[in-house]
Amino acid sequence: MSVQAGLRAGAARLGAAGIGEGAREARLLMAAALGLDPSRMTLHLHDDLGPEGAARFEALLARRAAREPMSHILGQRQFYGRAFKVTGDVLDPRPETECLVAAALEEGFERVLDLGTGSGCILLSLLAEREGAQGLGADVSAAALDVARENAARLGLASRAAFQEADWFKGVAGQYDLIVSNPPYIGIAEMPELAPELAHEPRAALTDEGDGLSAYRAIAAGVLAHLVPGGRILVEIGRTQGADVARIFAEAGLQAVELRQDLDGRDRVVMARSA
Repeated sequence: MSVQAGLRAGAARLGAAGIGEGAREARLLMAAALGLDPSRMTLHLHDDLGPEGAARFEALLARRAAREPMSHILGQRQFYGRAFKVTGDVLDPRPETECLVAAALEEGFERVLDLGTGSGCILLSLLAEREGAQGLGADVSAAALDVARENAARLGLASRAAFQEADWFKGVAGQYDLIVSNPPYIGIAEMPELAPELAHEPRAALTDEGDGLSAYRAIAAGVLAHLVPGGRILVEIGRTQGADVARIFAEAGLQAVELRQDLDGRDRVVMARSA
């Protein structure tokens, strides 16, 4: 079987499994199976796939057809122009979260705190874009922090990024001019409606097992003690949570509460600052 024939069969199999971009994903999986750069696949379409290559491709296809996320299969995800290691211990970085990073970069900062850092993609993207800034990533999961530390080392940011096991602000010392978070915001009632891929991600990073707002309440309760005067906080939200999170922040004493939309026009980020 040629590589091209394998790609056709793989795309059809992924399409039958309900994956909308079966051809693109089959190409990425084939490149991984053969140890090739995906951009060079066209040079190898007429090569013989061979029994070993076919076996590796079949194993990867089976995982994706079972709706395991591509980032878990390939071991990484592109986010804000950089490759981040991803495992089943962290939330898969998503393109819509990039608007939180972009909004945070609209103003300068020297010290940033990322609550629920997961893979570290938000914190490390911010530090990579702001030379000289330092940051702390906090997470309740020790396994997630191991992934974040590895990402910091891979990106050459280990000297500016520290990590701490913590439940929101508990045990976190100091004040910051920027605090960011992408907390678990999916309500328990919404969980059955999620894409099958999310079953492979850490449940605690997705839902609070309640109304989806408990993380924002916890953050609002401690944020003023950890923000310098005029410091900013930015959090990612679900598309229907804008008004609720804005109210929670305003009632906590935060000022200049503002909503930002993602590229699809959905409410995605709530921003505020201390007095």
